[in-house]
Amino acid sequence: MENRIRQLRAERDWTQIDLAERLNVSRQTVLAIEKEKYDPSLPLAFSIAETFGLKIEDIFSPGSP
Repeated sequence: MENRIRQLRAERDWTQIDLAERLNVSRQTVLAIEKEKYDPSLPLAFSIAETFGLKIEDIFSPGSP
């Protein structure tokens, strides 16, 4: 799954640690999601969307088949 987390985080001038603290996850989790090595659980995806003030579909997309 592709995502825009790195871009959204940069627009807000947040570090990976800043975002991790807001989401109550580790920096490594944020890194793995940004690098598309890990797809977040649905509750975490909702939390990410809420943190950025966006809808899930504005952040995540299915990506290439």
